[in-house]
Amino acid sequence: MLSASDLIHLPCTRDLTEGGIAYALRSIPYAHHRMGDSGYESLRHTVASAALQLAFRRYLSEKNIPFEVQAAAPFTEHERHDVLLSGRRCAIQPFLISQRDQIAELQSNPQVLLGAPALVASDQHAWEGHSPLDLYLFAFLAGLVTTSSHNLQNVMEAREPYYLVHAMPEAWKQPRKWNPLGTLVLKSESEETQTLEIGGQDEGRAMQSSTVELPPRRRVEIPNKFFSLSYVHIRSSPNARIGIHSPTRQETYLIGTQDWGNIWVYGMQVVLTGYIRRDEFSRRANFIQAGSHVFQYNSTHVKNLAVPVSELKPLSELFEQARMQSD
Repeated sequence: MLSASDLIHLPCTRDLTEGGIAYALRSIPYAHHRMGDSGYESLRHTVASAALQLAFRRYLSEKNIPFEVQAAAPFTEHERHDVLLSGRRCAIQPFLISQRDQIAELQSNPQVLLGAPALVASDQHAWEGHSPLDLYLFAFLAGLVTTSSHNLQNVMEAREPYYLVHAMPEAWKQPRKWNPLGTLVLKSESEETQTLEIGGQDEGRAMQSSTVELPPRRRVEIPNKFFSLSYVHIRSSPNARIGIHSPTRQETYLIGTQDWGNIWVYGMQVVLTGYIRRDEFSRRANFIQAGSHVFQYNSTHVKNLAVPVSELKPLSELFEQARMQSD
């Protein structure tokens, strides 16, 4: 059984968010968004997930807990790597808590997490290739996000960091025919110079990016050979439309001033809760139907399996085992 004293509280530093953003951008070509999701909500959750992974590894390193890193199991997130402790894969189940009232409650009464469900998506748990000895670790990141232009304006006025991205549509990021997009041409209708970064894949599907300065109302050619285009990042507040022309697609794609999402997660703290072996989770977990209200979500998007967080095992036991087996 887990108690509040077993919870591990870590700071959520800026570099964790930056690392999460870098990972999220690389994941865009492989991302599939839920119905009704603009894509930016999913990207923020990916940022938080990657930040939690990094925070966990940093904690292990700081505490001199021996671990290895290995490519994640098939059919999981692209380019994701899992931590191995004592040879057992640790699959972190990440949760972003972004409601102000929940964050306040978590800060004043961390014990509230003990009543939350330790969720694993049913289809994820059912994937083949997992070992019964694999471990599920459950981690929470408390942090605010901006979901409206008003929120974003407040962030900018307060000189807080932000990261504006436009995720390209499927036809650009996952074209059916894998051909060069040709010499891309960008143009801004702004009266000010805009700095952009565009990211996509080359012929071998490796991610690449190009940073370009767009003078007012002038066309700029991009020499990189892109076969797909995943995202556009703008460094300042957009005040005019931006166009991207591909001669191969014979199309000019326009991005309006409201077509951007801020994927910066304003993390306040990370909480590592506990762990459970996969085979034990299979025996003890109960189903939670899609559309259910739980601590982490107002409405779950998929069917889940869950045990109470309070019934997980303390991470301190797992870390001590790893130290002993390395001696």
